[in-house]
Amino acid sequence: MVVYQSNSTNKRSRGFRVRSLSHFAERRVQSQKLPSHEDTYPEPGKSKVTEEKPRETRDEWVISIKDKVNKARGDVTASTWDKLCIYRVPHYLQEDDKKSYFPQTVSLGPYHHGKEHLLPMECHKWRAVNMVLEHTKKGIETYVDAMKNLEETARACYQGPICMSSNEFTEVLFLDGCFVLELFRGTKEGFTEIGYAPNDPVFAMGGLMHSIQRDMVMLENQLPLFVLDKLLELQPDTVYQPGLVAQLAVKFFAQLMPTGEELTKMDKVESVDLVGDNGELHCLDVFHRSLFKSTRTPDGKSLKKSMSSRKQQLIHCVTELKGAGVKFRRKKTDKLWDIEFKKGYLKIPKLLIHDSTKSLFSNLIAFEQCHANSSNDITSYVIFMDNLINSAEDVSYLHHCGIIEHWLGSDFEVADLFNRLCKEVVFDPRDSYLSKLSGEVNRYYSRKWNSLKATLRHKYFNNPWAYFSFSAALVLLILTLVQSFFAVYAYYKPSS
Repeated sequence: MVVYQSNSTNKRSRGFRVRSLSHFAERRVQSQKLPSHEDTYPEPGKSKVTEEKPRETRDEWVISIKDKVNKARGDVTASTWDKLCIYRVPHYLQEDDKKSYFPQTVSLGPYHHGKEHLLPMECHKWRAVNMVLEHTKKGIETYVDAMKNLEETARACYQGPICMSSNEFTEVLFLDGCFVLELFRGTKEGFTEIGYAPNDPVFAMGGLMHSIQRDMVMLENQLPLFVLDKLLELQPDTVYQPGLVAQLAVKFFAQLMPTGEELTKMDKVESVDLVGDNGELHCLDVFHRSLFKSTRTPDGKSLKKSMSSRKQQLIHCVTELKGAGVKFRRKKTDKLWDIEFKKGYLKIPKLLIHDSTKSLFSNLIAFEQCHANSSNDITSYVIFMDNLINSAEDVSYLHHCGIIEHWLGSDFEVADLFNRLCKEVVFDPRDSYLSKLSGEVNRYYSRKWNSLKATLRHKYFNNPWAYFSFSAALVLLILTLVQSFFAVYAYYKPSS
């Protein structure tokens, strides 16, 4: 009996609390005037018009619109788009993988300056500045004044407004520029030789160097090359010549090269000659040109970009091409674009894939998508490889042929890397420098006789013993036919 009363009491108390809370919620909804379902989701064909008190007259409204138009016209005429070369990565590219486009260790330039996770590197930048001043025996005023004179031109290299004061922007150019030059100088001469400790956490070939190199080839993390040129020119012991910074950059980024062969001395000289002393360039563009040697295609014809997002196949995958009799071979060259198809053999230079390859290719593709004067060589190459690689089996076979070497966990990860790289890229296969070669491969693939030969070879002659068995059977068949012939011949023409 006591238990029952207690339960009744609890039920009544809970009911009172529920009614109280319900009443409180109703009062709160009324006081806040929350929108009803009809307000939030109006019926089709009806639109809710909220009446507001007129804040300005029609003439004032028209004048404000004219002011906006005039401002836009002034922005267009005052803009220097011919210098624009450092871009914000479009959102459609970075949507699924922001880490590949944003620096994780060091910031260069204004876009990511001051971000919390990059602040620990700032003290090391000032160490580089101190080393530059001690090395050159020049006052800091000389460098700051030189950067001040380049401020307007440098701002024009960046997409969108830079929300920094003149002094802040100049300081970023000076600080980051000295840091980059010290990295270049240490790579060329040796970090211990120029005064850094062997166990330095930054200025050494170990430690954070690989992460720094990866961040320095990101599109949003760049300095105009002419800024580095000017800082290097101010150093008294340097015999300055056009293209020297580009030469140092090529040497610094050599470890990131995805080619299987090391750049020859002649190729390095050619790479430097092509980038020259162009103020529109930066480290990512230098890296791009060192891979493809030029902003033009190998046959010397410029590529025209096409604003087409059609998903077209450039070439069949490895498994399908093997079934049609196409044979794969590694081409011994460091020229990444030098792919050849001849007499059924598709020869491809070796591709080295490491943990920075995805970020590297992603930013190179983003640069080609954004920069009007850039070729689409990297995009063409990556899409070509993406078409070849559909599965881990395709990667395994290319690895067996010596075409792909990777340091990732599995062949599946390599296949997934290529399948994701060009997911949202605007590209027309007809504008690829590999379109002609792909057409030749596809025509070879379409010939039935090639498929039949490949089927016979893969199914019946897939090991040396099959050839011996076939040869023995063929000899036995010939002997049987000869024996039968003489038997028949003796029957119709017996000996006299």
